[in-house]
Amino acid sequence: MAIALIFKMAQSKLLQQQHSSLLRVVVFGPESTGKTTLCKDLASHYKTLWVPEFARDFLQNKWDTTQEVCTLEDLPIIAQGQMDLENAALKNANKILFCDTNVLVTQIWSETHFEGYCDPKIVAAVNQVHYDLYLLTGIDIPWEADDLRDRPNDRARMFEYFKIKLKEQKSAYKHIKGGRENRIKQATTAIDSIIL
Repeated sequence: MAIALIFKMAQSKLLQQQHSSLLRVVVFGPESTGKTTLCKDLASHYKTLWVPEFARDFLQNKWDTTQEVCTLEDLPIIAQGQMDLENAALKNANKILFCDTNVLVTQIWSETHFEGYCDPKIVAAVNQVHYDLYLLTGIDIPWEADDLRDRPNDRARMFEYFKIKLKEQKSAYKHIKGGRENRIKQATTAIDSIIL
């Protein structure tokens, strides 16, 4: 019942990013590349908020309830849910907001899992949103299995696809790699260089 209501609401809403003077940084990359850990570390370092991945809870709940995986119909719900979480976090963030994914990831996931197709509404949103920096997480850490991850042997190709999409969007990005401390150092150096 709740999922159906969320789906109906997502279909009727426009994917709209609220304007803000905050710096927005997306931790971005293929599955199991340390994005959530880096988001938490950076939010702690800068004493601000990070936006969790809406899809993780949504799809885990779907799997636990029905043993079904993500479908094309889920993607507008995921995109809207992520945007809603981001917009809500703007009110309480301190100068910087870290996002553990965004609508561009939804587009990439759609194109790589559904033969190149992506809902035009999601594509339109990708072309309208703005982020100041993407931190592209490398595949140089071990892949960890869970109920939702599905491409342990396709990491290099997925990483390249993520990079291609950033270049197509002409987005500022920094490739983040190495161990946890090295990643924090690389990320903070990149962020500090654009803080006014």
